[in-house]
Amino acid sequence: MIKMAAGTPGSHCGCSARSNGFRGALREGETVTLEFKAAVFTGPNEPLMIETVSLPDRLKPHEVLVKLAASGVCHSDYHVIKGDWAAPTPMVLGHEGAGEVVEVGSAVTRVGVDDHVILSWTPSCGHCEFCAKGRPVLCDLANRTAYKHLSYDGKTRLQLAGKPVHSFLGVGTFGEYSVVHEDAAIPIRRDAPFAQASLVGCAVTTGIGAVVNTASMKPGETALIIGCGGVGVNLVQGARLVGAKQIIAVDRSDEKLQLAREFGATHLVNAESGSTIDTVMKMTGGRGVDYAFEAIGLPATIEEAHACTCRGGATVVVGQVADDTNIQVNPFVISDQEKRIIGSNYGSCVTSIDFPRLVDLYMEKKVDLDRLVTNRIKLDDIGSAFDLMKEGKGIRTVIEY
Repeated sequence: MIKMAAGTPGSHCGCSARSNGFRGALREGETVTLEFKAAVFTGPNEPLMIETVSLPDRLKPHEVLVKLAASGVCHSDYHVIKGDWAAPTPMVLGHEGAGEVVEVGSAVTRVGVDDHVILSWTPSCGHCEFCAKGRPVLCDLANRTAYKHLSYDGKTRLQLAGKPVHSFLGVGTFGEYSVVHEDAAIPIRRDAPFAQASLVGCAVTTGIGAVVNTASMKPGETALIIGCGGVGVNLVQGARLVGAKQIIAVDRSDEKLQLAREFGATHLVNAESGSTIDTVMKMTGGRGVDYAFEAIGLPATIEEAHACTCRGGATVVVGQVADDTNIQVNPFVISDQEKRIIGSNYGSCVTSIDFPRLVDLYMEKKVDLDRLVTNRIKLDDIGSAFDLMKEGKGIRTVIEY
C-alpha cells in the first residue's frame, strides 16, 4: 500500500532519483509513505506478529528499495526467537532474501531499477583494513551497523505505529520490501528463480564458501561435516566441488543423511548410533580428516569435530552458537599436533563476486539449489517454518511473496 500525503507547501521533495522508481516522480510538496506487511519479532519465545510497517518517504542517496520475492527461513532467525541471541525489539527478522529493485537513491551507481538482486547482510565500506585485505565480511562498518540490526548510517528505517523498527542484520527479509545500501543489493542474472536464489544470501554461500574460501580445501583431501541442515548440505556440495576424496556426513536424521548423500557425501554417520568420534576414526583408518566442519553450533559437536581432525588439519566452526557459549579443547593437542581451529563467517565471501558465481553454477547444474527448497509458504504461515525447524524436518522453508 502506498499513501500520498501533502507535505509543507513550497517544500522541495528532493527525490529526483524516484523518476526511475515505481512510485514515479513526486510533485513539489508531496511525500510518500510505503506500507507493507512484515513478520515482527516482539520478544523471545513470542510468536512473530504479522504487522503493517511503514518506510520513511525518502531514500538516502546510496539506498535502494527492493521488493522481496522470496526469503529463506534460517536457524539464525530461530536463535533470536528462542532468546539465544540478545536482540532489540521490535524487529523484522529474516536475512536470506532475493527480489527486484523498484527504486534507487540519487547517488546509486551499482544497481538499477528492475535489476534482480540477492540481499547481503554484510555490506562493506570498501576501505577499512579488512575490506582492503579482501575480507569484507569483517568490515568495520558492518560490525558497527548490520550486526546491530541498523542501516549503514547507524539508524533504523522502518516504523510501526510511529515507533522505530529494527531490521535483522540490516535487511529484514521477512517483509514485502527492504531498503538497503546499494552495496547490500547484489545483481544476478534475471533467469534465476527467486526461491533458489534467495538461499544464496546465506545458507549456500556460508556452506560452499567455508570449504572453498575459508578452508581452501584441495582435491583429494578429506572432509567431515557435522550437521546436515541448510548450511551442512552446502558444505557437502562445497567438498564435492573441490574434489574431496572422502566426505563424511553426520546427523541424527536419516532423512537428512540421505539427502547429504545425494549432494555428494561418500559416508554417512547417524549420531544416534554410537560414538561419532570412534566411527569417523574407523572410517579414516585412525587418521582423522583434513577438515572437520561443524554446522550446528553446539559445544559438544564442535569438540567432536576437533577430535576427528587429523594432525596438521583444521576444524572449521561454521555453526552459530548461543550467547556466552564456550568449548573445552586441550591446547597441548593444538600446539603439539598443529591442529587449527578456524572460524568461518558467511563463507569468507566477497558477495559481489560469489553471489553471481554461485547462481551461475546453479544455472549450469553444477550446484543443486532445487532440493534445498523443501517447503514453500506465504508470510502469514511463517510460524509453520519454525515448527518444522523444531521438528528437524526439511532443509529450507522459503517464504514467497
